[in-house]
Order: sequence, then C-alpha cells, then structure tokens
Amino acid sequence: MSAVKSVPPNQSAVKKSWSDALKSFSDIRVMIMLFLGFSAGVPILLVFSSLSLWLSEAGLETGVITMFGWAGLGYSFKFIWAPLIDSMPLPFLTKWLGRRRAWMFMSQLMILVAIFTMASVNPVAENVLWVMALGAVLLGFSSATQDIVVDSYRIELAGFELQPTLSSVYVAGYRIGMIVAGAGALYLASYFGSSEELYNYEAWRNTYYTMMGVMSVGLLTTFAIYEPAAQSLEIYKQKRNLKIFSIYAAFLLIPGVIYGLPVFVSTFATRVLSRPLTLIPIEYLPAINMYFLMVMACALSY
Repeated sequence: MSAVKSVPPNQSAVKKSWSDALKSFSDIRVMIMLFLGFSAGVPILLVFSSLSLWLSEAGLETGVITMFGWAGLGYSFKFIWAPLIDSMPLPFLTKWLGRRRAWMFMSQLMILVAIFTMASVNPVAENVLWVMALGAVLLGFSSATQDIVVDSYRIELAGFELQPTLSSVYVAGYRIGMIVAGAGALYLASYFGSSEELYNYEAWRNTYYTMMGVMSVGLLTTFAIYEPAAQSLEIYKQKRNLKIFSIYAAFLLIPGVIYGLPVFVSTFATRVLSRPLTLIPIEYLPAINMYFLMVMACALSY
C-alpha cells in the first residue's frame, strides 16, 4: 500500500464556465468601468492627433506642431505623482465624495478647463499660441491624473475574480473614447466647415466645445457611482507612499521643475516665437542630463 496520500483538489481554483464568464458582464461594476474607460480615452487624442491636424490646417510649421507633442509627457511620467494622488486627500472634496471620487472629479474638472482653454485660442493669431500650449500641457497632466485615479478605483472596486472583466471593459471603453476624440473630432471639424484647403477656426473651436460635452459623461459617472471600501489603503501604506513621493520630489521632481521650466521656456521662445533665448549655459547640460539619468535608473531599479 502506498504511503503517499492523495492531495484533494483546491476548491477555490474551480474553473469557470462560459456562462459564468458571460454573467460577470451583467455586474453593475462592469458598466461603471465602461463609462470611466470612455472618459479616460477621450482626452488623449485631443492632445495628439486631433490637435496636430488642427495646427496643420492652421498652417503652422512642422517644428511647432512637434513641440506640442511634449504636452503628452504627463502620460509617461505619471508614476512620479501617483503616490501623492494615492495618499493625499483633497480639502472638502474628499469628505463630500470620498478619496477616489474626489480626485476623479478634480482631474475631470481640470480636463474641461484645459479643453476650454485650447478651444478659446486661434493658433494663427499673434502672441496667443503659448496659451494653447499651456492648455495642452494642462490637458496632458490632468488626463494622466485621471488614469491614475481610475486604475486605483478599479482595483478597489472588486475582488480578484472580477478584475479581468473590469480591465477588459475599461480598455474597450478607452478605445471607444479614443475613436470619438479622434475620428469623431475630425468628422465634426469637417462638418462645421474646416478643411486642409480652407481653415476655419470656428469649426475647430466648436469641435473642442463638443468634446467638452462628451467629457460630461465622466463627470456624471463620477457623481453616480459609489466610493469603494478602500481596504488596501491602510495607514502604513499611506505613510510609505508619502515617503516614496518625498524621495521623488527631493531627487527628481523639484530639480526637474527647476531645470525643465527654463528649458521649456527657452525652447518655446526659440522655436515658436522665433526669439533666441538661453537660460541655462550649454556647458552645464551634460552634467544635468547625467544626474537625471542616474536618478531615473535608481527609481526604476527600486
């Protein structure tokens, strides 16, 4: 007789049937993530392809249009302020809406302000292009912030068994939002009377105003949903995230702002305004770049 006893199968690892997988899509939380994904997908193309076509129809040079691509850097570096968003409450709003919905509402409100700022500027007018650039940077930053909050909300909204469904529906909503802000915006601009042969500022202004109305879906969703039980945000985690953000701020964020702002101003003045301006001596640039590369390497290795 064998001395090895059979091990009973793990009851918690029961495979789901196709009907169980389909039933998960009927959960109300899946519908929440669909609308939040749509809200997160709308702003990204308003910074990139739709804005590039607008500036191209306005007759701006390729170098100037390329400069506006910098506005999307917030998506690449959102990990820097993600710990702050994860830990810091907003005055009044957190008590009113809860931690996640407060930041969600704030980011969506900033998105609306950014879109309105961009729509209110005719890029062919003199000495106003910097206002559109400021709106584009704000749009990229606030949209990246919304992505951070929505991801945190999704993780806390349901357990592990529903996360694959929530993630897939979120991505589907995100892609639908991109289609609306991409192909939809181009169709609206053409419908309102703008084309490559005949530029019409009012057409693009009305298009971006329409996109503001589309973003109201995200605001309505934020007020309609509920705040999840934030069991993953214990006190020790909040303190840890604040320490991580403090390290980022001390070694990367604060020096990055001190260095990046003069560089941005110099480049913008030289490329866009055609006024050569140098705020940082060229001989300092190799040492500064090496510093940031070392800090980024340490952050990624951590």
